[in-house]
Amino acid sequence: MANKKADLAGPGIGDYDELEKILPQDYSPLLTPKETQKAIFAVKNYIEENLCKELNLMMVQVPLIVDVESGVNDMLDRDGSRTPIQFHISNDYDKHPINAQVVQAATKWKRVALKQFGMKVGEGLCTDMRAVRKDYFLDHDHSCYVDQWDWEPVITEEQHNLQYLKEVVEKIWKVLKDAETHVQQFFPQLKTDKYPDLPDKIIFLHAEDILDKYPDLPRKQHETETVKEHPAIFIYGVGWTLKDGYPHEMRAPDYDDWVTETKSEDGRPMHGLNGDILVWNPVTKRRHELTSMGIRVNADTLKKQLEITGQIDFLKFPYH
Repeated sequence: MANKKADLAGPGIGDYDELEKILPQDYSPLLTPKETQKAIFAVKNYIEENLCKELNLMMVQVPLIVDVESGVNDMLDRDGSRTPIQFHISNDYDKHPINAQVVQAATKWKRVALKQFGMKVGEGLCTDMRAVRKDYFLDHDHSCYVDQWDWEPVITEEQHNLQYLKEVVEKIWKVLKDAETHVQQFFPQLKTDKYPDLPDKIIFLHAEDILDKYPDLPRKQHETETVKEHPAIFIYGVGWTLKDGYPHEMRAPDYDDWVTETKSEDGRPMHGLNGDILVWNPVTKRRHELTSMGIRVNADTLKKQLEITGQIDFLKFPYH
């Protein structure tokens, strides 16, 4: 149980002795450093362009710094283990000072931006977000410097359901799969028996079902065992407390909806309208997270999740 609890913090906790045991010792790159940079930008450009097409998004600029008092910064979890970099801007000889933070993600900022840009239902935004996460354990999966897409569309209350979430995930998966084909056309050496292609289909699994199959393993280990069997999965229901007394992973209470009740395919009660796309990484021989995402909270689920986590005082912030 101690291992399970430590595992919840994900990249916030790590051990280099353990890391050394799992890092590959025989890795050799398929591309030169110059080719690697070209391939990276080919993949990034393709995903960005086609994600916007599939989900009807427009590219926008995103701030690197936010006002502490806005409540817009992403806290990443709900136990306070990963705090943002904060600094004071004296501003006009301290007549109008600002306490500022470097963003950790644009998760909540996007909700504000949708309103500011006048986005209508079915429209959305995408931004190439840069951030700093100083409390990450630095390994082959994580850096304290973040470069990721943050995107969000406007949806209706009727779309606040599991079926809509799955439809969006399948659109994203199509873009990722096609991006692989795209870059292999430019660099045929990437298509090799040494590293298998991504599967055509992504499998949907609730966190509770994965726990049932691997009840005694820490979360990251049972994710790895699952992607060995299914090389591309979407784990949903991340944040709600499962039957062993722990959530699958910590989730902050004020962006993804992890409290809404859903039903399993065989009719069992489940919770959560969020999740992660995970794939098998043939280099590291373990799970690799590509996205962390979900349908966002509405006014009711925001309050419920703040109550569950004991953070109802967040309602004082303009964002909330």
